[in-house]
Amino acid sequence: MALSVVGLVVTSVAVAEVGRELIGVLTGLVAAERWGAVALHVLFCTIVAALIYGGVVYQLTRALYYWRECRHVSEPAAALEALRTGANDRWITILIPSFKEEPRVVLRTLLSAAFQTYPRRRVALLIDDAPFPAAAADRASLEEARRLPDRLAERLQAPRAWIDGCTTGEGEEAPDAEQVRDVLGRVTLWFERLATEFDRSQHEERLFVDRVLLEHAERCRRHAQRLSVCRHGALHAERRTAWHFLRTLFDVEVRTFERKAFDNLSHEPNKAMNLNSYIGLMGKSFRVLMDGTKRLLIPAPASIADFHVPDSDYLITLDADSIILPDYALRLVHFLEQPGHERVAVVQTPYSAFPGAPGRLERLAGATTDIQYIIHQGFTACSGTYWVGANALLRKRALDAIAEGDVERGYRITRYIQDRTVIEDTESSIDLVMRGWSLHNYPERLAYSATPPDFGALLIQRRRWANGGLIILPKLLKYLGRRAVGVTTWLEAVVRVHYLVSITAVNFGLLIVLAVPFTENIRSWWLPVTALPYFALYARDLQLVGYRARDLFGVYALNLLLIPVNLGGVLKSIHQLLTGQKTPFARTPKVEGRTAAAAIYVLAVYGLVLHWLVAAGFDFSFGRVFHGAFALVNAAFMGYAAVRLIGLRESWVDLRTLRPTRFRDVLPRRGRNRVPIPSRIIDDPELG
Repeated sequence: MALSVVGLVVTSVAVAEVGRELIGVLTGLVAAERWGAVALHVLFCTIVAALIYGGVVYQLTRALYYWRECRHVSEPAAALEALRTGANDRWITILIPSFKEEPRVVLRTLLSAAFQTYPRRRVALLIDDAPFPAAAADRASLEEARRLPDRLAERLQAPRAWIDGCTTGEGEEAPDAEQVRDVLGRVTLWFERLATEFDRSQHEERLFVDRVLLEHAERCRRHAQRLSVCRHGALHAERRTAWHFLRTLFDVEVRTFERKAFDNLSHEPNKAMNLNSYIGLMGKSFRVLMDGTKRLLIPAPASIADFHVPDSDYLITLDADSIILPDYALRLVHFLEQPGHERVAVVQTPYSAFPGAPGRLERLAGATTDIQYIIHQGFTACSGTYWVGANALLRKRALDAIAEGDVERGYRITRYIQDRTVIEDTESSIDLVMRGWSLHNYPERLAYSATPPDFGALLIQRRRWANGGLIILPKLLKYLGRRAVGVTTWLEAVVRVHYLVSITAVNFGLLIVLAVPFTENIRSWWLPVTALPYFALYARDLQLVGYRARDLFGVYALNLLLIPVNLGGVLKSIHQLLTGQKTPFARTPKVEGRTAAAAIYVLAVYGLVLHWLVAAGFDFSFGRVFHGAFALVNAAFMGYAAVRLIGLRESWVDLRTLRPTRFRDVLPRRGRNRVPIPSRIIDDPELG
């Protein structure tokens, strides 16, 4: 916190000195009536202000993050146990939207959801594949996804049989201590055997095994040890606690649902409508009727219905490549149940990257994710939390409050989560706060999500993230305009506006600064000092979250590499604003091998390297040393990113297509002597 304060002070002093010099230059240009130079100078000042704005927001949210960390105290174990074993009738449904995912990835997510320690929970896998795919590979993948709940049920048969086989006496009374200890021992070994079925050489599965499966094995072992040493009244209490833990841990219902199998549900190709379709069915019963070739879901009384979708008080949305730790639901429900939190609509732990990624690009992209965790936690202290859709606990009553009716293909549908943009969770955050709800980031790392392992997959993800902020901005400004003026409103505005406009401002601004030698009349060294605290604190935070300080240079190179990608997303937003045509939702691919990048983006990367090198040469020849050095350094970083984060061979493979078509290139990821395998085109318009 002290370092953050020092950084803000240094930044403020440097900004004051730079501002004084810039105003002096501007005054001289105006006096000389050099109006073209005045316009360029004003543009430069605007870009500098935008870049400094981003650095100040980072330092501010960083300080607030550590302030929250100092104040945070985890819930007492007794309070969590009381919620888990008490007369709590609040149900949770965990929704896992899935589209053409690898079964092993989805199974890992299902297990992390099923093994939550919250007792009253259901899990629904929302399969969004076409119900009757033409390709044999797609049919096989869909059938495998449909079988996942059955595979999970088969895995749970043994521990359920051990629990059911115990003599429990009357009502909820637990068996005797010896029986409970015996079942605990069996379940411990069962979890340890299940852990051996996962490949711990893969960093995602290693964390899942250690933090979910082996964590449960250790809990069972601790319960058994306490039963061995407890006496009299303590033994009775521990026996009941251990028995309740066992019974509720394996008492979970897992089902699948396919909205595209029914013609009167939304078929919009995005995650938001997949979730909306299921949420709209909750608490109702239905019959399946055929109307010619159309298969329809018709509301019906429970007595004659084909199936019923249970209602829930809370929902957890969980991406199919994410996992949540065992106490995720329990801790977040406990938070929502506390007095004063009745109007909290969303509570979440912004996801972290799976640690230990083997690839350089995946590790650096994961580093940016882990730094974003710090920023999001700081947002909460400013009342500026945004919903992060990879994982979140939602109050269903709040979703009902923002629901909107619509018509699609002649059928009535309901939108709880907006799909106007491809960052649906961000717009829904504004919808919630406009109706008096709040959002909260819980200050512990309880969720992890996969990071794209190569440039092609990262391109699709980050281009989607960059698309939508400008579209949502007018709604945010309308909301802020209604707020009473004050420090809280000002802080919220600072972080919320930054979240929506920073990608546009920073990427366009950096391109312009590198293209135009604005610094001809600027000689002060205070200008780079304005950025020095930001980079120093970023490097320190990288160390504190498990990376190396020198990874700062790799992160900077990655951010340069993503300039064309981010601008591609921004241009899609502008296109939607001008035409009203919604941008197709592009899901991040999760395939074996390498996802090839669209040739236009690879070409843009090498084009920028060449442009900056040529510009640096011209700058040096005309005596613009400062600007030339800036261009040369950035060209070096971008060149490094092209060679080490994309790869020369991979770049050549991608450039040979010379069209923005994404395909699956199954070049091996590791090894120096790699032999190219023929690529297979992925024809999937839903992926963009």
